[in-house]
Amino acid sequence: MTLLAGLVQTTCGDDPAANLPRVSALIREAAAAGASLVSTPEVTNIVTLSRSRQAELLRPEAEDETLAAFRDLAAELGVWLLAGSLALKADDPAETRFVNRSLLIDASGAVRARYDKIHMFDVDVGEGERYRESAGYRPGDRAVVADTPWGRLGLTVCYDLRFPALYRTLAEAGAEILTVPSAFTVPTGRAHWEPLLRARAIETGCFVLAPAQTGRHPVSSDDARRRVTHGHSLAVAPWGEVLVDAGETPGVSVVELDLADVASARAKVPSLANARPFAPPDVTSEAAE
Repeated sequence: MTLLAGLVQTTCGDDPAANLPRVSALIREAAAAGASLVSTPEVTNIVTLSRSRQAELLRPEAEDETLAAFRDLAAELGVWLLAGSLALKADDPAETRFVNRSLLIDASGAVRARYDKIHMFDVDVGEGERYRESAGYRPGDRAVVADTPWGRLGLTVCYDLRFPALYRTLAEAGAEILTVPSAFTVPTGRAHWEPLLRARAIETGCFVLAPAQTGRHPVSSDDARRRVTHGHSLAVAPWGEVLVDAGETPGVSVVELDLADVASARAKVPSLANARPFAPPDVTSEAAE
């Protein structure tokens, strides 16, 4: 079975109302090019480092206008649509943090799967970039797979990419396609983006689809701190070949996936089947010895 998958690469700002028509136009472009599954990057509705801006504009899932528009668009175009992630208010009114949620929408407009990003980007990457995602977002605690007409899909988001155990768990649960919508920083993207994506594909024998934010993100005030992201949306085959690299320009990439390549890669190197349980190392200090 083959799948034409569309990767949307865009430069979202801190105004969801301004982001929506631009992203919607790119989704339409992907569908017009024949894509049956279209995926958007992380935080497709809003990219901002301002917690006050988020508190002002974010809504719970049931009230989010971007998600409502995406559901209508998927039904209109007859495509499956992965809202790579949306920044949303938690449904629990007592929760002051937001959620970073990936949502898979089917061709009728129904939400088929929800995944809240598990691993929070709490890092100091250098070049003046410091992030504490856990201060503003509540982490998820459950891995998610979903059945699609082309095979089982495993959902992840951005920083999850650095935690291979999650991807192995998804593959062991039957995932054949892994999604990694992202807003990678430029320093980490230059160093690690492609090798990490290729490693996750090779380790699991899965296709990896990674739509990305790119460029310098607009903000509503001159004194607001701007994010700059790496771009280079990638599609990677189960044997590790890069099928698509979107570079740094906003746009759409459409790639054909032959799902038979999953079984072929896993037959050549059956590392999922060959894995064995093992005990952790016994760490004993020299003084104790």
